[in-house]
Amino acid sequence: MALGIENNYRRIRHEIDETARYCRRDPDRIRLIAVSKRKSAELIQQALDGGARDFGENYIQEAVSKIDLIGKDTACWHFIGHLQSNKARFAVQYFDYIHTVDSLKLAREINKQAAKRDKVQKILIQINIGNEASKSGAGAEQAVELVNAVSQLDQIAVKGLMCMPPFFPDPENARTYFKQLNRLKEQVESSGIGNIDLTHLSMGMSNDFKVAIEEGSTMVRVGTSIFGERD
Repeated sequence: MALGIENNYRRIRHEIDETARYCRRDPDRIRLIAVSKRKSAELIQQALDGGARDFGENYIQEAVSKIDLIGKDTACWHFIGHLQSNKARFAVQYFDYIHTVDSLKLAREINKQAAKRDKVQKILIQINIGNEASKSGAGAEQAVELVNAVSQLDQIAVKGLMCMPPFFPDPENARTYFKQLNRLKEQVESSGIGNIDLTHLSMGMSNDFKVAIEEGSTMVRVGTSIFGERD
C-alpha cells in the first residue's frame, strides 16, 4: 500500500506537469492537493513520503486529530469542506487555506478568530458555479459584491476562487464551468477591488483535473486517484 500511494502521487504529479507544459503553463504554479478525508495519518504519511506537501480535509474534528499527529508545519493544510461558523476557530488554528468561504457572515467569524491568533487567514471564495441546490457556494452574480465586502476584513487575505462543478463521466462536460470560474476571476480582478490577490483558482478533481488545468486551475484537489476509493 505504501508504495502504491507514493507511486500514485508521483503519477498524478507527472500528469499535472505534462498537462501544464502542453498548454504552455508553468507546472510549478499548479499545486496538487491530496484530499485525505477519511484517510488515516499513516496513509497521509505515505503520501508525504511520495512528495506530497498539500493536503485537503473536509471535516474539522477528523482533521484536527490527524494534524496533531502529523504536525501542522509538516505540510500545507487546506480546508475544503463546508465550514460552519461555530467551527471557524478550529479552521483558523489548523489550516493554512480555507477554500470554502461562501458568505460574509462566515468571513466575519473567520476574521474574528484570526484576530485572536494575530493571523491573516488565507481564504478562497467558493462559487456554486452549477447553481446546484445540493452544493454550497455563493452565486456567480454575488461574487464581486462578496469579494469586495470580504476584502474589507483586516485579518483575511482573499487568494482566489473555488468551485465544484457538477460531476460528469466525461470531463469535457465540466470545461464550460471551469471557463466560467476563470472568467469570473477576471471580472473580479477588473472591478477595482483593493486588498485582494486572486492568485488561485481551486478547481479540478480526480476525474477532470486535466481539463481544469487547461482552463487555468492553480490548485487541483485529488483524492481517489492518490489514496484509492473512500473508506
